[in-house]
Amino acid sequence: MENVARPWPALWSLVIGFFMILIDTTIVSVANPRIMEGLNADINSVIWVTSAYLLAYAVPLLITGRLGDRFGPKKLYLTGLVVFTLASLWCGLSGDVQTLILARVVQGFGAAIMTPQTMAVITRIFPPDRRGAAMGIWGATAGIATLVGPILGGVLVDGLGWEWIFFINVPVGIVGFILALRFVPTLSTHPHKFDIPGVLLSAVGLFLLVFGIQEGETYNWGTITGPITVWSLIIAGLVVLAGFVLWQRFNKGEPLLPLSLFKDRNFSLANIGITTVGFTVTAFSLPLIFYYQVVRGLTPTQSALMMVPMALISGGLAPVVGKIIDRVNPKYITAAGLVLMSVALFWNSSLMHPDTPIWLFLLPSAVLGFANAGIWAPLSSTATRNLPPRQAGAGSGVYNTTRQIGAVLGSAAIAVLIQSRLAAELPAAPDGSGKASPMAFGGTLPEALHEGFSTAMGQSIMLPAAVILLGAAVALFFAKPKPVKNWGAVSVPASNDADAEAAQTKSA
Repeated sequence: MENVARPWPALWSLVIGFFMILIDTTIVSVANPRIMEGLNADINSVIWVTSAYLLAYAVPLLITGRLGDRFGPKKLYLTGLVVFTLASLWCGLSGDVQTLILARVVQGFGAAIMTPQTMAVITRIFPPDRRGAAMGIWGATAGIATLVGPILGGVLVDGLGWEWIFFINVPVGIVGFILALRFVPTLSTHPHKFDIPGVLLSAVGLFLLVFGIQEGETYNWGTITGPITVWSLIIAGLVVLAGFVLWQRFNKGEPLLPLSLFKDRNFSLANIGITTVGFTVTAFSLPLIFYYQVVRGLTPTQSALMMVPMALISGGLAPVVGKIIDRVNPKYITAAGLVLMSVALFWNSSLMHPDTPIWLFLLPSAVLGFANAGIWAPLSSTATRNLPPRQAGAGSGVYNTTRQIGAVLGSAAIAVLIQSRLAAELPAAPDGSGKASPMAFGGTLPEALHEGFSTAMGQSIMLPAAVILLGAAVALFFAKPKPVKNWGAVSVPASNDADAEAAQTKSA
């Protein structure tokens, strides 16, 4: 552990930037129609506004986590925050969709630099027996940001214009930079050799895999150009990633991804768990928002406000849960939270009919709030509790990468399922395209088709409801956390790992 007298101000400083990053993964969704109108862009171009950000965010995470170990998480965090903030300004000033896509790539890269450093700093400045409370704040931030994004986006787009979903990041980024510069400690660095082949293999493999999954629906899971198909990209990505793992296994120097991390059962299982969470959180909102807007006629802001009970309950309980998991085995809380999320989603599915009183949807939304509170902090704390400080950045990079890959898988899978269920539940489009969608009927759906559309959305939401149950099953196999030895002011896990640092840690 590091000698940090005031870890809590450092945590809150990091939360600002982390919150801003996560909001930008969802805030653009409600602004897409206005961006199309304002920049005279087609729908495929606007899809790239989100896809470019997700790709640039997901691909470098393994690398940037390792760079934090080498050059210091504070330096990397501040660098990423500057890149992200300036790119946000560039996004808002974009005069055409091509410029906006390029700016989003830079913005995503800035987010990738920042994200692993937040968990790495928490892991290094909080002793294991107090880390749960800190991860509770981190978890609340992650949970609430996924909900606040659409709400804030709707308000800004309706009131000021689509540009302001990006301009709002500028003052927030400046404040976050000043606070991080002041309160985040300069932690010791660890000398690492730079694994160039590992960097190239991981970047290429992740890019091919994520691009193929993310853009599969755009190309109807078929040919992209010439002999290149969506599936060939996905398969090539898996092959390259397999080569990356083999290289990490036989690399005689210092690998980019220490496979020894996965010797810890909790780290391995927590990564599976967070993948199912990323999948589910990304996937369930799409059919729900479609139902609210297409069938019930809610505006983007109104439909996002239906998730307010989830945001309020999750934000209020997550810090409490964080304190509890320092004293009890977190696997029970995690499993309960994941099961509750599945229950809430199946409940939503059963309510999806045109004549259901709209207020009833607030009830499963509240259950989702309890579920979120029991998921984020216990999972992240379980993943990082036993990591030695010199591997904090690498472990954080892996954890955030798997979460982001889960989100991409969820986005692609729910898009395919929605199209399939609409084709089954609605008649063919009147324009002869054979695609059943609201756009095929002039942008609105005739009332006679509301029941079929609702059924399709209700069936679609069952997929993330089922996937999250896999995460619950995995959580039941978490090992009991290692006991913590307290040597006066020193708190370290009881471990013989030579990497564990016995540095004095003052009580905050």
